[in-house]
Amino acid sequence: MPTYALVLAFDGTAYAGWQRQRRGTTIQALVEEALAPLEGAPVRAAGCGRTDAGVHARAFVASCRLTRPFDAAVVRRALNARLPADVRVVEARRVADDFHARFSATGKAYAYRIWNAEVGDPFETRYAWHVAPPLDVAAMREAAAAFVGRHDFRAFQSTGSGVATSVRTLWKASVTREGALVRLEVDGDGFLRHMVRAMTGTLVEVGLGRRPPEDTRAILESGQRAAAGTTAPPQGLVLEKVYYPEGLLAAAPDDPVTL
Repeated sequence: MPTYALVLAFDGTAYAGWQRQRRGTTIQALVEEALAPLEGAPVRAAGCGRTDAGVHARAFVASCRLTRPFDAAVVRRALNARLPADVRVVEARRVADDFHARFSATGKAYAYRIWNAEVGDPFETRYAWHVAPPLDVAAMREAAAAFVGRHDFRAFQSTGSGVATSVRTLWKASVTREGALVRLEVDGDGFLRHMVRAMTGTLVEVGLGRRPPEDTRAILESGQRAAAGTTAPPQGLVLEKVYYPEGLLAAAPDDPVTL
């Protein structure tokens, strides 16, 4: 059974995230339903992770097995013919049989977008958090620097998350501004549920002058979710890249390569 990697770009506004659920349309359900006619039977697609309802992706990776060795371009065209316009298979690729979109991944890169202007932009409503008061980006940048490295991120994890450990390593945490758009970029070996959104909410409080930049280290050390800021809304979050070891889909923290 040949294995295929699928790179998906999607606008998550109308969807309840990647993973199948009892209620709400999910990206996984759409992909599996699009694969079934190609296979002539149900197909299970594995995702590189979960995304929350309303979160977007530029390069979400999924993997699946089919009984016949289709040309990858045929798989891509067949899926795009059946998927809605806001979900696209950017690329399909035949990969090694032991490849798994989630378990083979070594890290991910996310971006969070904030529209920082008194008046919101209607063309950014679906893709950015509108924060009207001016943000001190220099203070946010100073606060974000504390996230880089290996830390216990319990304080930035939603309560009730069932993970073996909340220790993660971030390779990058940067804050930049271009006009009204403020952008947080984070790369790391893994992320907890709502982690990037909780980090963003905390940095926005720093940018608004509600807490000093040095608070970030104290929050990490506390391990208490109540010590961190609010969870930012989902529409500003975008999964930008997924990293894999060289030889699978070629990626490294200092030389990121995606499908």
